[in-house]
Amino acid sequence: MNIARTDQSMIGRWWWTVDRWTVLAIGVLCGFGGLLILAASPAVAERIGADSFYFVRHQMLIMPVALGLMFFISLQSPRTIRRVAMVGLAVTIVLLCMTFVLGTEIKGARRWVSLAGITIQPSEFVKPFFAIVCAWLFAQQKNPHVRIPGNAIAIGLYFLTVGLLLKQPDLGQAVVVSTIWFTQFYLAGLPIILVFGLAGLGAAGLVGAYFLLPHVTSRIDRFLDPQAGDTYQVTRSMEAFANGGLWGRGPGEGTVKEYLPDAHADFVFAVAGEELGLIICLVIVAVFAFIVLRGFARLFHENNLYVVLGGTGLLVQFGLQAVINMSSTLRMIPTKGMTLPFLSYGGSSLIALGLGMGMLLAFTRRRYGTGELV
Repeated sequence: MNIARTDQSMIGRWWWTVDRWTVLAIGVLCGFGGLLILAASPAVAERIGADSFYFVRHQMLIMPVALGLMFFISLQSPRTIRRVAMVGLAVTIVLLCMTFVLGTEIKGARRWVSLAGITIQPSEFVKPFFAIVCAWLFAQQKNPHVRIPGNAIAIGLYFLTVGLLLKQPDLGQAVVVSTIWFTQFYLAGLPIILVFGLAGLGAAGLVGAYFLLPHVTSRIDRFLDPQAGDTYQVTRSMEAFANGGLWGRGPGEGTVKEYLPDAHADFVFAVAGEELGLIICLVIVAVFAFIVLRGFARLFHENNLYVVLGGTGLLVQFGLQAVINMSSTLRMIPTKGMTLPFLSYGGSSLIALGLGMGMLLAFTRRRYGTGELV
């Protein structure tokens, strides 16, 4: 792209202030995502009676929308992003409540709601909005010029959001939201005694989930003892990595996707392992790590607490979601239905990721003509 530094247009100013390396890395992930959807989804579509390119067409229609939203959001100021997040979080919480009344039950969970013929998973959108709103609340608590009980509101908001997620039930998303909130609270100056207290509460919550949520019990038991139940998907996933070896069989040449039910979604990394091989899988891991580390490096010299906490929350969400998906696929943790950012199939996930990464790019932009963050 040939854009002069003197270009005062919206595109020109964006190009010279945004973190272009992060934009490039996201583009690389989208490229891998397009390749893997083309490779993995036709077999899944045929098994459900749809035409071969059903998932491909849907993903390729959503991808430009997600990237366009990312670009638009990245143009906004931190103040505008905060306002968008507040409205978005309110709407998303309403949608989470609607899942219990109008939601579609899939695999024993109510996580999706249909509006005007469009199926939405509200829990995907709650994560970036929650990260931004809590970042602002924690920052307001530290602001001596305002009298907003930011910490108290953030605590109440946390219990409301996590309670709704556990009701669905969706322990994985609850863990991601909890990690975002705890990290932001810690960076905002959480007393050390409360750090240990909340860590203990979190551990107790996980133990409680094991005893109170049957699907969590089943997944942990199967992880600890593969003979305790069905481990079909993760077994096929490990088979895919073994088949792929160092360099892979080649795009489209894998066989595990023919009988792996979620090959295009939760287990798309297994398709990458078989068809692209270990080397490319390590490249994908490196791209995820680069985006997270690059983001933290850009935030390191920022003085605005709200921007630091908001950017940190978005990076924690992005990185943790990738780690959970890849670790599940490699049987390093109990299986958890969570998409791999920009690689897995899923409209709600893709739009929410475009929204979150647009917010991150907005937070890490440089002031035009200076080296300071916006």
